[in-house]
Amino acid sequence: MFRRIRRFFSKPSNRWGFGTLLAAGFLAGALAWAGFLEVVASTNTLEFCISCHEMRDNPYAEYKESAHFATGSGVRPNCADCHVPSAFFPKMATKIRATYVELPAHLMGKMDTPEKYDARREHLAERVWARMRADDSAACRSCHDVDAMSAGKQALRAVREHEAGFAEGDTCIDCHQGIAHRLPESMLEEAQDEVEFDFGSE
Repeated sequence: MFRRIRRFFSKPSNRWGFGTLLAAGFLAGALAWAGFLEVVASTNTLEFCISCHEMRDNPYAEYKESAHFATGSGVRPNCADCHVPSAFFPKMATKIRATYVELPAHLMGKMDTPEKYDARREHLAERVWARMRADDSAACRSCHDVDAMSAGKQALRAVREHEAGFAEGDTCIDCHQGIAHRLPESMLEEAQDEVEFDFGSE
């Protein structure tokens, strides 16, 4: 039996046996997969997201003034928590799209000034909102559990709006736009007429 095992690792030649090649291939594959996962994780960090000035000076600056940045509970979602799906394949699709759409836009200077960024703001926002509607605001729900909402800790208007929205099949982003980033100019007037929900202290 031991001779058979030794032959498995030493044939077809004493130098490169099939078993040796198989073990080396498995080890190389495991190292490559671990490296790949590490790269994916590093591109989900806040530091990576704001490493270009377009993101640092525009959406990140707005995010720092939002309710998501400083909360009573101390929970602070970063960019990836809202903009990158947690499931593997949707996450990879998002990464690929960023590589072929957003990276070229950065390299070509399409958003390298606040004016250029604002000119694209509505397009960018609508694209994100469409994705969030498509997955029923999964990113929101990863932190905000509807079943854990306490009506007693919400303003009466919030309770009514939530009940009506859920009954009509709305999802979080249908009402909660402009939470972390400034709304497009075309929507600001409409937003000023809306009374902000008061969910009470956390």
